[in-house]
Amino acid sequence: MKIAYKYLLPAFFLLALGSCKKSFLDVNTSPNSPVDVPPRTLLPNAEVALGFTNGNELGKVAALLMQYNAGIAGSQAGAYDQWNIGSLDNQWSNELYTNTINNLGIIVQKTEGTSRAYAGVAKLQMAYAFSIATDLWGDVPYSQAAQGLDENGFLKYPQPRFDAQQDIYLGNASLGIKSLFNLVREGIADINSPSILKPASDDIVYNGDLSKWTRLGYSLLMKFALQVSNKAPDTTRAVINDIVNNNRPFINDVNGTLDFNVPFSKANPNPYYLQDIGGTIPNTQLLSTRFYNLERSLNDTIRLSKFYNRPTGVYVTYDNGSPFAAPLPISSRSQYSTYVLGATRSGEAPIRLVTAFRNYFILAEAALRFGVTGDANTYYQNGIKASMISTGMTTTEISNYFAANPTIVTLTGTTDQKLQQIILQKYIASVGNAIESYNDYRRTGYPALQAPTVTAGDDPNIFPWRFPYTVQEGTSNPNQPNPRPKTNVKVWWQ
Repeated sequence: MKIAYKYLLPAFFLLALGSCKKSFLDVNTSPNSPVDVPPRTLLPNAEVALGFTNGNELGKVAALLMQYNAGIAGSQAGAYDQWNIGSLDNQWSNELYTNTINNLGIIVQKTEGTSRAYAGVAKLQMAYAFSIATDLWGDVPYSQAAQGLDENGFLKYPQPRFDAQQDIYLGNASLGIKSLFNLVREGIADINSPSILKPASDDIVYNGDLSKWTRLGYSLLMKFALQVSNKAPDTTRAVINDIVNNNRPFINDVNGTLDFNVPFSKANPNPYYLQDIGGTIPNTQLLSTRFYNLERSLNDTIRLSKFYNRPTGVYVTYDNGSPFAAPLPISSRSQYSTYVLGATRSGEAPIRLVTAFRNYFILAEAALRFGVTGDANTYYQNGIKASMISTGMTTTEISNYFAANPTIVTLTGTTDQKLQQIILQKYIASVGNAIESYNDYRRTGYPALQAPTVTAGDDPNIFPWRFPYTVQEGTSNPNQPNPRPKTNVKVWWQ
């Protein structure tokens, strides 16, 4: 995937290429790289890097663990499917820290004194990127990451400490750790402060519309609040009630016009296309038999057809963890369809990071479990509708589905049964961003997943609760926990 990523972001790699084989904090030190890069150049590349990081190998692993797809035995995807994750060095070092977090940090350092709108936009994306890191690995470099150079031109923290996940989310004043919540709040304040320069056409997500970035900020606060709900329910209740009761703007348009979607094109296709069709190792995963059976049981066949294709007119699937040969011919297999790959299945679909449908499911759970203002069932139904709209279903198709399936689209039963309904629909809607459903599964235990046919990895008997730390970082940074926690060790917020 490193070759594909260079193709996707040629300009970006001029900035970061000199650091690819060093610590993830070595950035812009190569004599062949520009020393001073303006924010208008860094911003679009950082935005694409954030989307690519989410959907590339990290998203691929999550999609296999969450059984949207099944990996073919003998391939890397097959190993992931059987819980054998391995060391994701490139994703940790290059994609997440160097190409995303560090360059967003440079934008902050360059602009928070005079052009705070740029700094605010970067801080929101940094918060999202750091949440990916800590949600997948647990304790990670955070407060000492992306801090740039000291007055002598050396890295301030060449070997940054690994902050505890609890401190990353909730902060720790004694250690000088700012919470993710406060990082987002700073970003919102910066966006709404006077600025000499403001993002415009260089902002490929929102085209410089700062009101939409503000909505993203409050959406991130809701996401983080729910993430810590098992450990800090009072924070969950307070943060989300503040947003709802005070009419804070968040991403709430069911038509998706406010969604934080990172754009891709046929010329620079999204990572899902590169995984399945246009990369160096295509055709190693296909639609999971389990996800197919789930969608059939819910009569959700129209939305399923937007998620996955039927080259021969019928779905050709594969079981998770199967040791047997995959179905042939390859051309008959059901793989991602238009929702994930774009109208021509050429990789022009965006990576959907923060969406209205996910926010409505967050609100449904918050109303159900924590007494947040609003009706859980209304939020739930809005989430389903927003998801269906985003896939391309027509108004008539959506109305017909609701009329034909009242027990599916209406919350019933105990609180736990209603929660299971909410998370199940949120899971279905999250095709194309499996990291979010991986988080929900570890946080709630839903949807119910059965172990793959064959399992391996750190512990073949326990679902992987986290990704293993990388070998490369372990050899260069003594602060990485050693021995590393195995994948059977839960992260803090579980």
